[in-house]
Amino acid sequence: MTMSKSDAALLEAWGAGDADAGNRLFDRYFLPVSRFFANKVPEEHDDLIQETFAGCLKGRDRLRDKDSFRSYVFAVASNVLRMHFRRKRTRGPAVEIDECSAHDLAPGPSTVLRAADQQQTLLDALRRLPLPLQIVTELYYWEGMRTHEIGEAVDLPTGTVRSHLRRGRALLLDAMQDPHARGDDSALDDLDRWAHEVRETVTRSCA
Repeated sequence: MTMSKSDAALLEAWGAGDADAGNRLFDRYFLPVSRFFANKVPEEHDDLIQETFAGCLKGRDRLRDKDSFRSYVFAVASNVLRMHFRRKRTRGPAVEIDECSAHDLAPGPSTVLRAADQQQTLLDALRRLPLPLQIVTELYYWEGMRTHEIGEAVDLPTGTVRSHLRRGRALLLDAMQDPHARGDDSALDDLDRWAHEVRETVTRSCA
Protein backbone atom coordinates (compact mmCIF):
# COMPACT_ATOMS: atom_id res chain seq x y z
CA MET A 1 0.00 0.00 0.00
CA THR A 2 1.36 3.44 -0.95
CA MET A 3 1.36 5.95 1.90
CA SER A 4 -0.19 9.30 1.11
CA LYS A 5 2.19 12.23 1.11
CA SER A 6 2.15 14.60 4.05
CA ASP A 7 0.79 18.10 3.65
CA ALA A 8 4.31 19.52 3.91
CA ALA A 9 5.61 17.13 1.26
CA LEU A 10 2.79 18.10 -1.08
CA LEU A 11 3.50 21.79 -0.51
CA GLU A 12 7.18 21.27 -1.23
CA ALA A 13 6.39 19.31 -4.41
CA TRP A 14 3.92 21.99 -5.50
CA GLY A 15 6.58 24.63 -4.99
CA ALA A 16 8.89 22.58 -7.21
CA GLY A 17 6.36 22.68 -10.03
CA ASP A 18 4.23 19.59 -9.38
CA ALA A 19 0.71 20.87 -10.17
CA ASP A 20 -0.86 17.54 -9.17
CA ALA A 21 0.57 17.95 -5.66
CA GLY A 22 -1.06 21.37 -5.49
CA ASN A 23 -4.39 19.91 -6.58
CA ARG A 24 -4.17 17.20 -3.94
CA LEU A 25 -3.44 19.76 -1.22
CA PHE A 26 -6.33 21.90 -2.45
CA ASP A 27 -8.67 18.90 -2.30
CA ARG A 28 -7.60 18.14 1.28
CA TYR A 29 -8.20 21.63 2.59
CA PHE A 30 -10.85 23.10 0.33
CA LEU A 31 -13.76 22.43 2.71
CA PRO A 32 -12.01 23.70 5.88
CA VAL A 33 -10.86 26.89 4.12
CA SER A 34 -14.29 27.36 2.55
CA ARG A 35 -15.92 27.00 5.98
CA PHE A 36 -13.48 29.60 7.32
CA PHE A 37 -14.73 32.25 4.90
CA ALA A 38 -18.37 31.20 4.47
CA ASN A 39 -19.76 33.01 7.52
CA LYS A 40 -17.44 35.99 7.33
CA VAL A 41 -17.45 36.99 3.65
CA PRO A 42 -20.46 35.10 2.26
CA GLU A 43 -20.58 36.84 -1.11
CA GLU A 44 -16.89 36.78 -2.05
CA HIS A 45 -15.34 33.79 -0.36
CA ASP A 46 -14.54 31.83 -3.55
CA ASP A 47 -11.88 34.36 -4.56
CA LEU A 48 -10.47 34.38 -1.03
CA ILE A 49 -10.12 30.59 -1.05
CA GLN A 50 -7.98 30.83 -4.19
CA GLU A 51 -5.99 33.67 -2.67
CA THR A 52 -5.35 31.58 0.46
CA PHE A 53 -3.89 28.64 -1.44
CA ALA A 54 -1.78 30.97 -3.56
CA GLY A 55 -0.55 32.55 -0.34
CA CYS A 56 0.32 29.14 1.11
CA LEU A 57 2.46 28.42 -1.93
CA LYS A 58 4.12 31.82 -2.00
CA GLY A 59 4.94 31.81 1.71
CA ARG A 60 5.82 28.12 2.01
CA ASP A 61 9.23 28.90 3.50
CA ARG A 62 7.40 30.15 6.62
CA LEU A 63 6.15 26.62 7.36
CA ARG A 64 8.76 25.69 9.95
CA ASP A 65 6.89 22.86 11.69
CA LYS A 66 6.16 20.28 9.00
CA ASP A 67 3.39 18.77 11.14
CA SER A 68 1.39 22.00 11.52
CA PHE A 69 0.19 22.71 7.99
CA ARG A 70 -3.39 23.05 9.20
CA SER A 71 -2.43 25.91 11.51
CA TYR A 72 -0.39 27.41 8.66
CA VAL A 73 -3.25 27.36 6.16
CA PHE A 74 -5.57 29.09 8.63
CA ALA A 75 -2.87 31.64 9.44
CA VAL A 76 -2.73 32.48 5.74
CA ALA A 77 -6.54 32.53 5.53
CA SER A 78 -6.71 34.93 8.50
CA ASN A 79 -4.25 37.29 6.82
CA VAL A 80 -6.16 37.08 3.53
CA LEU A 81 -9.39 37.92 5.36
CA ARG A 82 -7.90 40.96 7.06
CA MET A 83 -6.35 42.22 3.82
CA HIS A 84 -9.72 41.79 2.11
CA PHE A 85 -11.48 43.87 4.74
CA ARG A 86 -8.77 46.53 4.62
CA ARG A 87 -9.17 46.80 0.84
CA LYS A 88 -12.91 47.27 1.27
CA ARG A 89 -12.40 50.01 3.87
CA THR A 90 -9.95 52.16 1.90
CA ARG A 91 -12.64 54.70 1.04
CA GLY A 92 -14.20 54.81 4.48
CA PRO A 93 -12.95 56.02 7.85
CA ALA A 94 -9.87 54.26 9.22
CA VAL A 95 -10.79 51.39 11.51
CA GLU A 96 -8.93 48.74 13.46
CA ILE A 97 -10.11 45.54 11.79
CA ASP A 98 -9.79 43.40 14.92
CA GLU A 99 -12.09 45.73 16.83
CA CYS A 100 -14.88 45.15 14.31
CA SER A 101 -17.10 42.19 13.55
CA ALA A 102 -17.66 40.55 10.18
CA HIS A 103 -21.16 42.06 10.30
CA ASP A 104 -19.66 45.55 10.76
CA LEU A 105 -17.22 45.03 7.90
CA ALA A 106 -19.60 43.18 5.54
CA PRO A 107 -23.14 43.96 6.71
CA GLY A 108 -25.95 41.51 6.16
CA PRO A 109 -26.83 37.92 7.07
CA SER A 110 -25.11 34.76 5.85
CA THR A 111 -27.05 34.72 2.63
CA VAL A 112 -25.17 31.77 1.12
CA LEU A 113 -26.38 29.48 3.89
CA ARG A 114 -29.78 27.86 4.15
CA ALA A 115 -30.17 27.19 7.85
CA ALA A 116 -32.99 26.50 10.29
CA ASP A 117 -34.06 29.47 12.41
CA GLN A 118 -31.98 28.48 15.43
CA GLN A 119 -28.95 27.79 13.27
CA GLN A 120 -29.36 31.11 11.48
CA THR A 121 -29.51 32.86 14.86
CA LEU A 122 -26.18 31.28 15.81
CA LEU A 123 -24.61 32.12 12.43
CA ASP A 124 -25.68 35.74 12.76
CA ALA A 125 -24.45 35.84 16.37
CA LEU A 126 -21.05 34.54 15.25
CA ARG A 127 -20.88 37.29 12.61
CA ARG A 128 -21.47 39.89 15.30
CA LEU A 129 -18.54 38.77 17.46
CA PRO A 130 -15.36 40.85 17.21
CA LEU A 131 -13.40 39.27 14.36
CA PRO A 132 -10.67 37.64 16.53
CA LEU A 133 -13.34 36.00 18.69
CA GLN A 134 -15.27 34.72 15.68
CA ILE A 135 -12.14 33.22 14.15
CA VAL A 136 -11.12 31.47 17.38
CA THR A 137 -14.63 30.22 18.12
CA GLU A 138 -15.24 28.83 14.65
CA LEU A 139 -11.82 27.14 14.48
CA TYR A 140 -12.56 25.51 17.83
CA TYR A 141 -16.09 24.32 17.08
CA TRP A 142 -15.96 23.74 13.33
CA GLU A 143 -12.40 22.46 12.85
CA GLY A 144 -11.90 20.75 16.21
CA MET A 145 -8.59 22.55 16.70
CA ARG A 146 -6.92 22.62 20.09
CA THR A 147 -6.18 25.95 21.68
CA HIS A 148 -2.43 25.72 21.02
CA GLU A 149 -3.11 24.96 17.32
CA ILE A 150 -5.43 27.95 17.12
CA GLY A 151 -2.75 30.06 18.81
CA GLU A 152 -0.30 29.09 16.07
CA ALA A 153 -2.87 30.00 13.42
CA VAL A 154 -3.79 33.41 14.82
CA ASP A 155 -0.40 34.25 16.39
CA LEU A 156 -1.71 34.52 19.95
CA PRO A 157 -0.65 32.90 23.23
CA THR A 158 -2.72 29.89 24.24
CA GLY A 159 -4.03 31.75 27.28
CA THR A 160 -5.37 34.54 25.06
CA VAL A 161 -7.02 31.98 22.79
CA ARG A 162 -8.76 30.46 25.81
CA SER A 163 -9.88 33.92 26.94
CA HIS A 164 -11.26 34.66 23.45
CA LEU A 165 -13.08 31.33 23.47
CA ARG A 166 -14.67 31.98 26.87
CA ARG A 167 -15.76 35.45 25.80
CA GLY A 168 -17.07 34.19 22.47
CA ARG A 169 -19.12 31.47 24.16
CA ALA A 170 -20.60 33.95 26.63
CA LEU A 171 -21.62 36.36 23.86
CA LEU A 172 -23.13 33.55 21.78
CA LEU A 173 -25.15 32.27 24.75
CA ASP A 174 -26.36 35.81 25.38
CA ALA A 175 -27.62 35.90 21.80
CA MET A 176 -29.17 32.42 21.92
CA GLN A 177 -30.90 32.40 25.30
CA ASP A 178 -31.24 33.89 28.78
CA PRO A 179 -27.82 35.36 29.61
CA HIS A 180 -28.24 34.31 33.27
CA ALA A 181 -27.94 30.69 32.12
CA ARG A 182 -24.72 31.17 30.21
CA GLY A 183 -22.52 29.50 32.84
CA ASP A 184 -24.80 26.50 33.16
CA ASP A 185 -23.38 23.20 31.91
CA SER A 186 -26.57 22.39 30.01
CA ALA A 187 -26.38 25.74 28.22
CA LEU A 188 -22.83 24.99 27.11
CA ASP A 189 -23.94 21.54 25.98
CA ASP A 190 -26.67 23.20 23.91
CA LEU A 191 -24.10 25.53 22.37
CA ASP A 192 -21.86 22.57 21.51
CA ARG A 193 -24.80 20.82 19.84
CA TRP A 194 -25.92 23.94 17.95
CA ALA A 195 -22.37 24.59 16.77
CA HIS A 196 -22.05 21.00 15.49
CA GLU A 197 -25.35 21.27 13.63
CA VAL A 198 -24.35 24.59 12.09
CA ARG A 199 -21.01 23.12 11.02
CA GLU A 200 -22.85 20.41 9.08
CA THR A 201 -25.06 23.04 7.43
CA VAL A 202 -22.06 25.19 6.49
CA THR A 203 -20.18 22.14 5.18
CA ARG A 204 -23.09 21.15 2.92
CA SER A 205 -23.28 24.68 1.55
CA CYS A 206 -19.55 24.67 0.78
CA ALA A 207 -19.36 21.24 -0.83
